[in-house]
Amino acid sequence: MGSIEGIMTGFQTAFSLEGIMFVMIGVLVGTFIGMLPGLGPISAIAVMIPITFGMDPSTGLIMMAGVYYGAVFGGSTSSILLNAPGISGTVATSFDGYPMAQQGKAGKALAIAAIASFTGGTVSVVLLMIMAPALASVAISFGPPAYFGLMLLGLTAIASLSEGSTTKALISAVVGFMAVTIGIDPQTGTQRFTFGNANLFEGIDFLVIALGLFAIAEVGKLIIARHDDSLSEKQNVGSLRITKEEFKDMRGPMSRQSFVGFFLGVLPGAGATIASFIGYIMEKKIAKKPEEFGKGSVKGLAAPETANNAATSGAFVPLLSLGIPGSGTTAVLLGAFLVLGVQPGPLLMVERPEIFWGIIASMYLGNIVLLVLNLPLIPYISKILNIPRPLLIALVIMFSMIGVYAISFSTFDLYMLVLFGVLGFLMRLFAFPAPPFILAFILGGMLEQSFRQSLSISNGNFMIFLESPISLTLIILSVLSFIFPLLKLRKKKA
Repeated sequence: MGSIEGIMTGFQTAFSLEGIMFVMIGVLVGTFIGMLPGLGPISAIAVMIPITFGMDPSTGLIMMAGVYYGAVFGGSTSSILLNAPGISGTVATSFDGYPMAQQGKAGKALAIAAIASFTGGTVSVVLLMIMAPALASVAISFGPPAYFGLMLLGLTAIASLSEGSTTKALISAVVGFMAVTIGIDPQTGTQRFTFGNANLFEGIDFLVIALGLFAIAEVGKLIIARHDDSLSEKQNVGSLRITKEEFKDMRGPMSRQSFVGFFLGVLPGAGATIASFIGYIMEKKIAKKPEEFGKGSVKGLAAPETANNAATSGAFVPLLSLGIPGSGTTAVLLGAFLVLGVQPGPLLMVERPEIFWGIIASMYLGNIVLLVLNLPLIPYISKILNIPRPLLIALVIMFSMIGVYAISFSTFDLYMLVLFGVLGFLMRLFAFPAPPFILAFILGGMLEQSFRQSLSISNGNFMIFLESPISLTLIILSVLSFIFPLLKLRKKKA
């Protein structure tokens, strides 16, 4: 199937009645969950995975993509109204969004965020459509050694996924590696970390770990902060009108950060958080009046909102074309692909064009839905922040337990859910980042598989990893990607 025919198939899938309905559901659910402080796109996708069971993979993944970019935008609402970012990617949004809200311009701030998000999302989808096939055509020639190099390069993003100590991020990744080895070795039949328990012979399901580390751990955090009344105060959204001068101020940041955000999103480990911060800093440095930033600047709000939404689409390039998640959120999204029986990678565009192009085509529709949804309805949608905390906690626990039990109908998995929930809560308490854990859990299995396949092909000769130019280049990049941040950190301390 040619590219043009594949694109038409994708648009046909996305713009079918079923596709439109699930895009709207995904965007709505993602926006709702993203608005809740602490429940970002990772938790939103993890909670929604059980709902996709039995669905057609293309419509299920279109909905999950809608949840992703809906949650990214939803996070900006709580950043602007409450100064409580729903996700790390909208932290920079609060720098100028919250001051605008305090000045009685909350409606205007939300309108600026909606338009900037729409611009960044739409431009990046066009770039995604142009670049993804090129990357896929290169990646289709990858063999097991090259895949091993790719997985290795993906794992070097672990340091980037840490928000604090790199050592803690590496410890978190090691525990993730240990978790993925639990079960019977498919090649030798040897039991690994099962302790003779038959329930562990098939390993631990990804959903148990994702829901435990993110959703249940968030519940623990919400219970601890149950007496924080500041998060439940009612907000006045006000007018949404943007003047001609303000729109003129938005044009520059939106046009620049659409490209910057997309290319940063493509890089493994960069993602929406780094894109939004770089976008904010870049616009502040080139602004004629940088002193206005941090005090309710239109440019200061438009820049990070454009960049984080553009990065969201950019993150789909390595995920769809190479099967490599570039961030913690896309790592969970990769799990959703696997749960639905879809293996993203070079062959996805050839074997399942309705899924590959359907997801991309649905983003055009999703961005329009986001704009239509957020401009007139955000004043009403924001009332979800007034849901009583006990009811919110009960709903998250209920969805998580139903989702895990529906996989295997095993009470043992529910115990494991609680165990990983406690582990996730303790990791947050002691500042151990969870994304490196989930990234290592997902990539660890693929890394081991490609490593074993390569050695089987070469009869145990390790030189196979250095003979292929692609694998050699990727391994060198992996080593450099791992060493340079450590050298930079040492130089900074010196």
